[in-house]
Amino acid sequence: MAEDMIPISLQNLMEFDCDFTNECFNDCCRDLNQALTPYDILRLKNNLGISSQDFLKTYAALHYGPESGLPVIEFKPNPDAGYECPFVTPEGCSVYVDRPASCRMYPLARAIARSRETGLITQYFALIEEPHCKGFGRQTGKTVEQWLKGQEVDKHNKENDKLMELISLKNRIIPGKLEGAQSDKFYLALYDLDEFRKEIIEKDLLAQFNIPEDVLKKIKADDEALLDFGIKWVKTMLFGIEMAFGE
Repeated sequence: MAEDMIPISLQNLMEFDCDFTNECFNDCCRDLNQALTPYDILRLKNNLGISSQDFLKTYAALHYGPESGLPVIEFKPNPDAGYECPFVTPEGCSVYVDRPASCRMYPLARAIARSRETGLITQYFALIEEPHCKGFGRQTGKTVEQWLKGQEVDKHNKENDKLMELISLKNRIIPGKLEGAQSDKFYLALYDLDEFRKEIIEKDLLAQFNIPEDVLKKIKADDEALLDFGIKWVKTMLFGIEMAFGE
């Protein structure tokens, strides 16, 4: 078996550590097959000081789920570089402060279950033990919960859970494959944020809606507010769910 998935709780000790003293340092960044969430892209493109469109063209590859029709964004493969992450350097990650959630979580896997009655989310974790990784067995004295806090992953998980809720909603309302125009709306509002904002400002994309002025002002200036709004807009445009503000 190439890897083992070992269930682990937040109170268990995290017997893992990774730094430049590990003989395998950076190896996990050099054979990459990594999906990016909308929040990952938001953080990365802002770290680089480029537009979402430039980021997507330069660093990302787009394909669509064969059954869902949902857009899936991954780092663009580069066989000449051994499929390594475009941001890995001999010293480590050049975008470390804004690295994707999956990088922050490794070697943990996270799954969630949301209660339909209360909306509360329950988290489940597992340790992924891969033979190539030499970080296992290193004592940190930290629990899994403490280790995760050190990775500053909570914000990413909260943002990414909004995407999971949206996908779950799509699967209930449109269980089949999204059509091209529907997928395009999903991609625009969640992944290509700067183009979404441009269409709001220059093409009056929201003319049919009664959007409060304070909301409009915020989404024109703040990417996180725009991403939250984009989720509402997708729910309206694809599923007919009326936008609500002030929650």
